[in-house]
Amino acid sequence: MKGNMANSEIESTRAGSYIQQDSGYKAFIPAPLPPNPQIDFSDDLQAKLSEAENVLSRLDASIQTLPNPDLFVFMYVRKEAVLSSQIEGTQSSLQDVLAAEAQILDPYRPRDVAEVINYIDAMNYGIIRLNELPVSIRLIREIHARLLAGVRGSNLTPGELRRSQNWIGPAGSTLAQASFVPPPPQELAQALGDLERYLHADDDLPTLIRIGLAHAQFETIHPFLDGNGRVGRLLISFLLCEQGLLKKPVLYLSHYFKYHRQTYYDHLQAIRQKGDWEGWLFFFLDGLAQVSVQAAETARKITELREMQRFKIMENFGRVVGNGLKVFDYLFQHPLVSVEQVKTVTNTSFPAANELIKKFVESEILSEITGNKRHRRYQYTAYLRLFDEVELR
Repeated sequence: MKGNMANSEIESTRAGSYIQQDSGYKAFIPAPLPPNPQIDFSDDLQAKLSEAENVLSRLDASIQTLPNPDLFVFMYVRKEAVLSSQIEGTQSSLQDVLAAEAQILDPYRPRDVAEVINYIDAMNYGIIRLNELPVSIRLIREIHARLLAGVRGSNLTPGELRRSQNWIGPAGSTLAQASFVPPPPQELAQALGDLERYLHADDDLPTLIRIGLAHAQFETIHPFLDGNGRVGRLLISFLLCEQGLLKKPVLYLSHYFKYHRQTYYDHLQAIRQKGDWEGWLFFFLDGLAQVSVQAAETARKITELREMQRFKIMENFGRVVGNGLKVFDYLFQHPLVSVEQVKTVTNTSFPAANELIKKFVESEILSEITGNKRHRRYQYTAYLRLFDEVELR
């Protein structure tokens, strides 16, 4: 983030106030949602809201038309996990994550891949937990505990609200040099309680606006010593699903936040300093619109790829076409496979599974990636390419 808080001119108390603490520093105490004065729906903001609502609805419909949506959710969740974790400095790629899950040994794999796998676990856990528990501080704490279990930050009380002051600023900066100082620990219960009450209150604001407000408010509260950014981005996915705007978590908004990282931070800071909720909401809705269009296009390409390659299998696999189709469906959740896995999926012998793999390679559906004579692994390359990052505006 830009600027030094000590030198920043505080222009508005619409989003909250900087309050002097006993230790001499000023910490930001957020005002409860919704903003006061209320959101100014300019023509531009209203148009962007309508665009985001429309493309999100089309995305949800396109996912529901897929033959088996859960086969495709697998990769969306992993892509979001990779991108959200990369914002926090991890180096692991989607390929690294899939290889780790497939237990492919690689001494050069980034050590932080476990953080991304934790994110996947936290996302899947949260989506299931929503069947029993609404989006709440309790759920957020459970998610945080899973996110940091056994990885970097696991010594910073996973699942527990912080008991000391944190701050945001350049690497090595002190509290006095911070760009932003969130509420002190004694204010967290009130701030989080206000946020939870808002999540379940009735007002006349559109749902996407409420979700945008909630994400920014959570990031301002910054209730944990580590992992706030990732939990805040998970919160968006959980709220979209809980509110029925998406039936499956197939939106990797972290792509947009990563691509516009500094702008993202600047908008959050402008809320605190200038009360500029409208600028943030336009940015947030624009991100939702862009990534929804991308996700729907990816779903369309997945459908086309699936139909084309199913036809190729039925044309070329002869008497083993049944097992070929079983393995093909399996690839959408396990795009890196071994002969042993194919053996298990088809309940056949190792030689039969090996011959089946050869047919996939000859049909240019799978490619061998390990270069080993034994314990080879094969990759569904065309499918993985659909999740390569694309340009954003």
